[in-house]
Amino acid sequence: MTLTDQQTKTRTTPRRKVLISGAGIAGPVLAYWLNRYGYAVTVVEKAGAPRSGGYPIDVRGTALDVVRRMGILPRLRDSHIDLRRLTFLEEDGSEVALLHPHTVTGGVAGRDLEVRRGDLTDALYTAVRDDAEFLFNDSIDTLDQSGHGVDVTFRGGSSRTFDMVFGADGMHSRTREMLFGPEERFHHYLGYCFTVFTMRNTFGLSHETVMWNAPGRAAALYAVGDDEVHAFLNFAQPEPPFDAFRDPRAQRDLVATVFADAGWEVPGMLAALRDADDVFFDAVSQIRMPRWSSGRVALVGDAAWAPSFLTGQGTSLSLVGAYMLAGSLAERDHATGFAAYEHSTREFVTMNQALVGKGGATLFPTTSQALKERNDRLRNLSAMPAEEGRPAHSALTLPEFTPTS
Repeated sequence: MTLTDQQTKTRTTPRRKVLISGAGIAGPVLAYWLNRYGYAVTVVEKAGAPRSGGYPIDVRGTALDVVRRMGILPRLRDSHIDLRRLTFLEEDGSEVALLHPHTVTGGVAGRDLEVRRGDLTDALYTAVRDDAEFLFNDSIDTLDQSGHGVDVTFRGGSSRTFDMVFGADGMHSRTREMLFGPEERFHHYLGYCFTVFTMRNTFGLSHETVMWNAPGRAAALYAVGDDEVHAFLNFAQPEPPFDAFRDPRAQRDLVATVFADAGWEVPGMLAALRDADDVFFDAVSQIRMPRWSSGRVALVGDAAWAPSFLTGQGTSLSLVGAYMLAGSLAERDHATGFAAYEHSTREFVTMNQALVGKGGATLFPTTSQALKERNDRLRNLSAMPAEEGRPAHSALTLPEFTPTS
């Protein structure tokens, strides 16, 4: 029996209605596959449209199989950035080492992808927009679970009932807060804060990253083309600056204070930060939860397990997790499906979250001695030591899911 035949058979009975909060990465992937398994899918997104632009992201390992099965791999290969150089600088601006990026990231040249985040979200949205209902400029206001469904009221004023609801709304998930309580219960701060924004490329950079380090501080210019660069500033901070998270001016003031005496191109970056209209500021953190579902509501992507950018696996985990969640619900009730989702996916998530130790030590040493040791290693580095066994980003073999009847 083909998938089309299976879907036709499934749809002779009423389609189960599901709501997904979030149209970033995990949300559209989940919508795509749930539709394939016969669900009627609605996606609600507080933004007015799919978010374009954004910083470059990686798609590696098992996640490549997800985008291949969705039919968007050729499009993403056409959008591949092809970063060619990664230059590390001393505090005085002198060169420490010039390496191929895969030497540090552990990526596989010719296989792994690096694309602008907007290119991926555009491809995902295009793949599912005709098969799911999208509600932009809206969000979930309340959830009320009963024995037969989830009653949802929206900020826009409407109300509807769904068989299941999914939170794919990021690290600061409102769905998670309504279901499990305050973020602080699950937020594990990793000791850094960062900001990223775009600025004019007056540096002559192309398809490369240049990173400057001082103890506890880092600045990077990431040029995916020739016209503009992604500016990145990262700094160690003993406690999360909670007062700054909802105050853009306080964020800029904090970054300016931390980097006030920095050299290299940092003064110009701080000046550009003051005027930038696309500033993103956050803590470097993970979300760690003992379970990802409650009743008829489940979490996926950063809402469930944000691994932090130190792992390089945030996007890939969202792709894989959404695929696994949808497949686990193919011809299963919510309780059995959610249990299967946790059983099949948690070890993969845990392995990738554990990569933070390697990323933080390599990119952002916090003491002079650690920075010296890091730079000495980089000068003698031709390739990262091979991981023993299977790399974390490929540790899960993607199963084939089809309805069972």
